[in-house]
Amino acid sequence: MNAHPTKELLAAEAAQRLQEIEARPEALKPKDRLKIPTQEMPAQDPAVRRGNIEEVACGYSPEQARLEALRCFQCKNAPCIEGCPVRIDIPAFVRAISEGHVKQAIDIIKLNSLLPSVCGRVCPQEVQCQAPCTVGRTLKDVGQAVSIGRLERFAADWERAQGTPDIPPVKPPTGKKVAVIGSGPAGITVAADVRREGHAVTLFEAFHKPGGVMVYGIPEFRLPKLIVQKEIDTLTTMGVKLVTNFVVGRTRALQDLLDKDGFDAIFIGTGAGLPKFMNIEGENLVGVFSANEYLTRANLMRAYDFGHAQTPIFRSHKVAVLGGGNVAMDSARMAVRLGAEDVHLVYRRTEVEMPARVEEVAHAKEEGIVFHLLQNAKRILGNEQGCVTGMECLKYQLGEPDASGRRRPVEIPGSEFVMPVDTVIVAIGNESNPLIKQTTIGLETDKWGHIIVDANGKTSLDRVYAGGDIVLGAATVILAMGEGRRAAASINRLLAESIA
Repeated sequence: MNAHPTKELLAAEAAQRLQEIEARPEALKPKDRLKIPTQEMPAQDPAVRRGNIEEVACGYSPEQARLEALRCFQCKNAPCIEGCPVRIDIPAFVRAISEGHVKQAIDIIKLNSLLPSVCGRVCPQEVQCQAPCTVGRTLKDVGQAVSIGRLERFAADWERAQGTPDIPPVKPPTGKKVAVIGSGPAGITVAADVRREGHAVTLFEAFHKPGGVMVYGIPEFRLPKLIVQKEIDTLTTMGVKLVTNFVVGRTRALQDLLDKDGFDAIFIGTGAGLPKFMNIEGENLVGVFSANEYLTRANLMRAYDFGHAQTPIFRSHKVAVLGGGNVAMDSARMAVRLGAEDVHLVYRRTEVEMPARVEEVAHAKEEGIVFHLLQNAKRILGNEQGCVTGMECLKYQLGEPDASGRRRPVEIPGSEFVMPVDTVIVAIGNESNPLIKQTTIGLETDKWGHIIVDANGKTSLDRVYAGGDIVLGAATVILAMGEGRRAAASINRLLAESIA
C-alpha cells in the first residue's frame, strides 16, 4: 500500500508555485498554464483508512485550489459546460477560485446545482465535464484535465465551513401543491426548483432517513452522511415538507395523491433499487448478498459501528465481490472496513472496460483488494449447513464488441477453478422497483421497468413526471439531477399556465 503525501506538504508545494507565478508581472499564457501540474488530491494513508469509516479524500487546500484553477484556459466556447448535465458555468466559478473569490464561486455553482458537496465527491467528472476539457485534450490525457469536480467540492466545503450557507430565495405562495416521490438526487433537485417558484412541496421517502442512494448506497468514506443531511436541511429551511416511512404504492396509491390529496402535480424519482442476481447455482446460500442489502445495512443502518448499532451484518473472513462498477468497489472497500481478512473483486472483462471511476479502482487497490480480471462465477458452493464455502469460477477472453461498445467476454472451456470464500456479494447492477407500476393503472414503462417519459419528463399520465434512475436505469447523481431539473421546469410551466 502506497503512502499519500500529506495535505500540509501538498499545500506547501502549491503555495511555493503560486508565489513563483505571482512574482511574474505578465499574464499567464496557455503554454504557461500547461506547465502547472495537476494537483493531487490529499487522502488518508491506505494502511490507516482500512480501519476507519472516515472520508478517504481530504479535499484541496486553498493553495492547491487556486493553483489547479489557474490551469484553466478560460475557453470562450466552454466545452466543459456542454459536458455538464446541469450546465454549471464552469469557467466562471473556476476563474473565481483562481482569484481567491470562493464565495463568488459557490454562488455561481448554486445557480444550477443544489448538491455541489455531493457532486464534487461522487460524480464521474472524467467522463462528463472534464472529458472535453481543452487542457486535457491539449495534453492528450483526460487525466490531466482541469480537476473541475475537486474544485467544486472545495468551494462547497468552504461554504459549509463558514457555517451559514445561503438559502435559495422562495417566491410568494401560489396555492399549488407538488408531491415528490423519492428523496434522492433527482427528487431533491425537483423539490428545490419547484419550491423556488413558490409552490408547496411535499417530499415522500420510503426509508426512515432521506437522501436516497446518497445515504443507503454510497459509503461514508466516499460521501459523509452529514453532508447529505445539510442538503436536506436546506430544503426544509426553504419550506419543503418531508414525510419519511411513506411507500407510494403501499402507504398510498399514486393516483390518490392527485385525486384525494389535492396535489396538482407529481414527480417520481424512486431510483433503481431492485438488485440483479446472476441466477446461478448457490445464490440462495447463507453468505450471499446483493450489494444493495450489504451497503444499506452498512451505510443507512450503520452496521460498521459495532459498539453501538444494533444492525446485524454477516461477519466475513474471505469475500468475493462480483462486478466492476462503483457499487462493486464500494462493497469491496466496505468489506475491508467490516473486518474481512481477504477481499477479492471478480470481473469478467479487463480493467479497461470497468465502469467504475479510475479513482475508486485505485483506492481499492491501495486498500489491498485483489482484482481477478477476465473471470466470473459459474456457481457458488456450500456445506451441509447451507453456508458458502467457495465459488467455482470460469476464465474468459475478450471477443468482439457488444451493444455497449465493450468487447464481449467469451468463456474459456475447461478453465474452471475454485476460489475459497465464505461471502459472495453480487454487484452487477440494479433494476427499477415495479411497485409503482404495479399499483398505477396507465403508467407506461419499457421492458426493463423504466418509466417512459417525453422530452419534458412527462409520463403517460397527466400531471405526473419522472426522472433519475427510474427513467435512465442506474446512472449517476449528476445525470439524475439533470433529469430532475428538466422535469421541474416542466412542472413549473404547467402550474404557471394553470395559475394564469
